[in-house]
Amino acid sequence: MTDTTRPPLISVEEFFRPPVRAGATISPDGTRIAYLAPWKNRLNVWVQDVEGKQEPRCVTADETRSVYIYKWTHDSRWLLYLQDNGGDEHWHVYRVDPDAPEVSAVDLTPFPRVRASFELLKARPGKAIVQHNARNPELVDAFELDIATGELTPLAENPGSVVSWIPGPGGDLFTNTLTAEGDVEISQWDPATKTLRTIRVYEGRDYPLGIHPIAVSPDGQGLWLGSYEGSDRLRLVRVDVATGEETEVDSHPTLDLAGQIMLPSPLILSEQTGELIGARYYGERQVIHAFDDDFAAVLNKLTDLSGGDLAGLSCDDSGQRWVVSFTHDREPGVTYFYDRTTDESRLLFRPYPNLDPDALAPMTPVTITARDGLDVHGYLTLPVGREPENLPLVLLVHGGPWARDVWSYQPDVQLLANRGYAVLQANFRGSTGYGKAFTQAAIGEFAGTMHDDLIDAVDWAVKQGYADRDRVAIFGGSYGGYAALVGVTFTPDVFAAAIDYVGISSLPNFMRTLPDVGRRFLANNWRLYVGDPSDPEQEADMLARSPITKVDQIRTPLLVVQGANDSRVVQAESDNMVAALRARGVEVEYMVKEDEGHGFVNPDNNIDMYRAVEKFLAAHL
Repeated sequence: MTDTTRPPLISVEEFFRPPVRAGATISPDGTRIAYLAPWKNRLNVWVQDVEGKQEPRCVTADETRSVYIYKWTHDSRWLLYLQDNGGDEHWHVYRVDPDAPEVSAVDLTPFPRVRASFELLKARPGKAIVQHNARNPELVDAFELDIATGELTPLAENPGSVVSWIPGPGGDLFTNTLTAEGDVEISQWDPATKTLRTIRVYEGRDYPLGIHPIAVSPDGQGLWLGSYEGSDRLRLVRVDVATGEETEVDSHPTLDLAGQIMLPSPLILSEQTGELIGARYYGERQVIHAFDDDFAAVLNKLTDLSGGDLAGLSCDDSGQRWVVSFTHDREPGVTYFYDRTTDESRLLFRPYPNLDPDALAPMTPVTITARDGLDVHGYLTLPVGREPENLPLVLLVHGGPWARDVWSYQPDVQLLANRGYAVLQANFRGSTGYGKAFTQAAIGEFAGTMHDDLIDAVDWAVKQGYADRDRVAIFGGSYGGYAALVGVTFTPDVFAAAIDYVGISSLPNFMRTLPDVGRRFLANNWRLYVGDPSDPEQEADMLARSPITKVDQIRTPLLVVQGANDSRVVQAESDNMVAALRARGVEVEYMVKEDEGHGFVNPDNNIDMYRAVEKFLAAHL
């Protein structure tokens, strides 16, 4: 392409300002649509009638931090939402009245330093199951919430091994439990004896983040979940509550059930019956299997609305009115209304109407062969209007590491491509979604073959002619931040610049400072993959894999970004790295935001950060 075909520069503000609307869901009675939209530059919940004839009303009023997670109650009477304080992840459950937006939201879990969550019960209108750790910071207990009064009734006290409670439609409680041996046990709570009855036990190492997803059948007699039993691929199975017998419900010949792709849920349940009507699988893009003829007909209509992947999905109690959104690499979150009764659909909104999809860069799936022959999948995004050769490259590394990059709109990717950088995202070993063997290939390989995969990805991009060897940056958040620091300490000659965003510098210190509520449940993730810092021999190995012990190797320009309230990767992880570099007389750019946690949420902070990223990369690439 010639220079005249290059798109105009899009400002950082356009990429990172709040969406005009996002996250829409229809009320169960089918009369109203709730969605997120800015109020005082923070996303809040708004409500409008389905026909759009009345003025929308803002029903929450958070001036300090955007609201992201909310739900209608099943009777359409209330909206419940979660909010923390400055990113500290001490989530509280709030209730708001959509008919009285002038009335302040009610904190239904008003306990200090609590982490709460909620699940609504369709079979018990007006009730919800709330989990929180007010009694013991390391353990969540289960309560029944009367939504109208706010009364919390204790249902189950955590015996010390329950990772999470799974409510059945009638109020029965099932659990995801970690055994003393480190296996994952699915159990049922007996309220009479206040004990757990084991249903089935799964090998712990196959589930680094526990069993996910899990849903209870409407009769309470079965559990639908993702299982690796007898397979390298995550399959959809039904476990009989009485016998523990596992029966395959569905699978894909080459793809995993989208188990660790947390949102949207890989299990699609009927709003009317609670039955399982579909499942999501994920490869280069999403694949949905429909199990019900009625849903299959709806699915065909919905997927015709967009060239993207179906994401958010909500319908009213009658199953006639639907509000759906789509994931797309260049058209984020486009949302439609569909009425089955009339077979009519209409566009509700584009979250970023100012962005022209044709000016944005497509994500192309790629496969890279690692040095030991393992296939590493990922995505390459090339700048529009430039010859795809000898470009400056940003290797963008995902967090987790038990997660993966997917085909989707990402403002950071598009900003970088708009500035002329190629962007490469490699789902290195340890990523989920590619079978359990691929994930487990990362055991003991922090700063080892996990990092080799990233270096091999860079080598691939250079060999293919896309990237200029001398102009490669590494940029990542959380585990990706650790990878960026490993990049400039273990392989200091590869990268011309590095950006560490809420990344780990010391593996032992990171594990010792993890949030209280997660510390008992590390057997199949951090302890298995990295080690136990209480064991001196293992701690020594962990330190050997920690960038903080190799600070003297750093000669690459480095930008460090941190949230002061980060409860997962505490600020000391960044402070210590920056202090060690400055003690050597090495210049390092350091940005700390006092009102953020593990990843920035507020638009003004994201704009500040990406302005700094833009300037930093322009100077060093």
